Amino acid sequence: MHALKFKRLPQNVDLPLPAYATAGAAGMDLRACLLDSAVVILPNKIAIIPTGFAVELPPSTEMQIRPRSGLAVRHAMLVPNSPGTVDQDYRGEIRVALLNAGSEAFTISHGERIAQAVIAAVLRPNIEETSDLSATTRGEGGFGSTGRT
Repeated sequence: MHALKFKRLPQNVDLPLPAYATAGAAGMDLRACLLDSAVVILPNKIAIIPTGFAVELPPSTEMQIRPRSGLAVRHAMLVPNSPGTVDQDYRGEIRVALLNAGSEAFTISHGERIAQAVIAAVLRPNIEETSDLSATTRGEGGFGSTGRT
């Protein structure tokens, strides 16, 4: 198995490495790196929150950034491009877009768990143009077409 390597950036002097909270957790917690001051996210606004880490992902993987259930349910804090993707060849700081979908301002403080990261396999098939696609029962049925009886 390949290693997942995190590089601590100069502004990150005290945050623990991203980690899985339990043995069965699919996602590891990402924390806010906000040493200078907290960030207040107003309702219906987005803020980009730094984590203080860069990452080197294993080959043929991506890091998916997803909302934390507790923040989403209790405070309506969402990842607007969920899941956000960190590509395998990206070496910059991991940053998390957070959307306050609630009705009150929400404050993010240094060290707060703001999102979860899931490492997922990425397939890169050959891309071809064709004039015919194989037939299926669903065919060209769109949204809701599989729920009909």
